[in-house]
Amino acid sequence: MSFNIAQTLDDRALEMPERTALISRKLFGYRYWSFLELAENTNCYANALTRIGIKKGDRVILMVAPSMEFICLTFALFKMGAVVILIDPGMGYKNLTRCINSVQPDIFIGIPKAHLFRKLFPSSFKTIKLNICVGPSYGLFGMSLSKHVHEAETVFDTSESSQDDLAAIIFTTGSTGPPKGVQYSHSVFSAQLNLIKKYYEIGSQDIDQPAFPLFALFSIALGACAVLPDMNPARPAQVNPQKFIKTIQDHKVTYSFGSPAIWNVVSRYCIANNITLPVKKILMAGAPVSGELIIRVKKIMAEDGEVHTPYGATESLPVSSMTGSEIIEETWPETRKGKGTCVGRPLPGIDIRIIAPSDKEIPSWNEAIVLDPGKIGEIAVKGNVVTRAYDHNDKENSLSKIRDVDGVWHRIGDMGYFDTKGRLWFCGRKAHRVLTEQETMYTIPCEAIFNEHPDVFRTALVGIGDSGHHLPVIIVELYAKQAETRKLIEQLKNMAKGNPLTAGIDHFLIHPSFPVDIRHNAKIFREKLAVWASEQIDL
Repeated sequence: MSFNIAQTLDDRALEMPERTALISRKLFGYRYWSFLELAENTNCYANALTRIGIKKGDRVILMVAPSMEFICLTFALFKMGAVVILIDPGMGYKNLTRCINSVQPDIFIGIPKAHLFRKLFPSSFKTIKLNICVGPSYGLFGMSLSKHVHEAETVFDTSESSQDDLAAIIFTTGSTGPPKGVQYSHSVFSAQLNLIKKYYEIGSQDIDQPAFPLFALFSIALGACAVLPDMNPARPAQVNPQKFIKTIQDHKVTYSFGSPAIWNVVSRYCIANNITLPVKKILMAGAPVSGELIIRVKKIMAEDGEVHTPYGATESLPVSSMTGSEIIEETWPETRKGKGTCVGRPLPGIDIRIIAPSDKEIPSWNEAIVLDPGKIGEIAVKGNVVTRAYDHNDKENSLSKIRDVDGVWHRIGDMGYFDTKGRLWFCGRKAHRVLTEQETMYTIPCEAIFNEHPDVFRTALVGIGDSGHHLPVIIVELYAKQAETRKLIEQLKNMAKGNPLTAGIDHFLIHPSFPVDIRHNAKIFREKLAVWASEQIDL
């Protein structure tokens, strides 16, 4: 059976050619594109790139800012049967060069700034056969794409692709190790689209403002209009709330996907300025979402609006989901007591199991030990949105994938458990467990106890020393700098002694600003904090 995810754009262009599909800022005002215009632009790019020499199966790094060009180039490469490689530019040059080396790309398409990076680190681009510049090349950054596009036709025959053909390689954030390239087939993209459409009821009636560029592609494929926000997607916590809110209000945005870090900034600004947004659905993901944030966000939404907290990972998204209303009414009080963060029930077609944790590979599902509800273990997932492999990474494939008779399970790298209502609770990353001589401590439950202190913005549990002999340490980030921290630490110590989850914690440190992941600016880099803590405490 032939299937290509780019066909979705052609379908939307046939169904509603004149309807607005994409809106972006320009120097003064906005620029609008219809579905037909996007489809024709995509075909122009596909014809131009084909004429230049790109062919089916070529691996193409795409480093273009969120824009019409990004949208149409991505769809064009899908149409051609090329493999699109997407890497977060904010991950730092060491991770960037490591990622580029690992995927062995054939073609590089980027804006001038991206080509300048290529010039600075040429060894990482040694497999590149062709460089193409989106924007002025100045004779320095390879072939200029604009000339070829202007001469290209607006009709292109989509490449024959099977559902299992590779469509893209998308990198993880690297929050618990080096970023890994995840292989996305056309069928995985299709499954994600169908799940988002049916479960969240997203369609042509919606106007989306996606804070993560890839989700603009999903919105357009579903027939919704995508509004590109005026922000740096690599720095969501630094979003300008006035600019983010203006585009929502100007275009009557109905739903938006973004990091908790974005909505923390935006909701505070809206409440301070008595602003209510027209948004009816807000999807927040990338890190545990606090009940306090959900309450705040619901106050600024349309009267019948709802917050959703989808759960998953780059390798498998989404696998479960929960409404903000259920969190506030039922699970947030338990989270505050150290029960973990509830991430909802498995989505349709998704199988989730809790298995006994192991640091070794589990070659076959018959060798996995499935735990009963209430028992904390590794979260394993299976379903049509679950990717089957990392790219050029046999070691991680053997550690993360479990073969079964009817598919592949992915060990998501998180610890959690099921409650008696069939809801999944997240307790933290497996790599972040603190293993003392007496017990195993999990980050999310323990940190919740100390996050109740009114002066505490957030905390991080880390273990220093050897695994199995970890010394547990709580690192604290405050809302505001405190002149006197001794009293605060004494209060935290008393809180620790009063709860069996945290009674074994005696060491507390104040940190000025936690390091966080580059994609969502919300996941705490506990590995970096553990190194810092080990420098502060003599074992």
